[in-house]
Amino acid sequence: MSYVAKCVSAVLVFYAAVALGGCSSQTKAPGDPEASAAASASPSPAEAKTKVASGPTESSTKAPPASSLDALQRGESTATPASSPLKDVYFDFDRYDLRADSREILKANSAWLKANPAAQVQIEGHCDERGTTEYNVALGSRRAESVKDYLVTLGTSADRLSTISYGEEIPVCREQTEACWQQNRRVRFVVQPARPTT
Repeated sequence: MSYVAKCVSAVLVFYAAVALGGCSSQTKAPGDPEASAAASASPSPAEAKTKVASGPTESSTKAPPASSLDALQRGESTATPASSPLKDVYFDFDRYDLRADSREILKANSAWLKANPAAQVQIEGHCDERGTTEYNVALGSRRAESVKDYLVTLGTSADRLSTISYGEEIPVCREQTEACWQQNRRVRFVVQPARPTT
């Protein structure tokens, strides 16, 4: 057997061992305290996906809303669904200060956050395509931070909110018109999956 064939063989054996090792599981006896503790402490991946709070006592059976980046990678729309409880806010060209209509939307978003105290939210800052990539990442960050700051003044705890900027990289509209650019100058909200408590 040649050296190359031996190497390929070794790599295939390694991958097979890793694949099979990842599939194995141990079954505990029904009365075993470790089994019941493990079952109650860590939900299955399917259960973890469905534990996103959408109301004070309502449980959701859908997967958590994806970030814009997740949606883009899956080939889905990066626009916020109309059914989302948290609505986007929009900005004027090259601005990060909140407009009057944005403040009203944020008051409604704040009410939802108060009704759902366990919800963790990522605030995404977005820009239109005009300007450099670096400038737009910084502008998107300022937009996300201004929204976060306003929500904090309305009573939302800052530790429930995180920010990220995608700059011009994830537009919802690709036409080169003012109407399209306006749709891209936004802040989007993504409810994060529940974090495990330990």
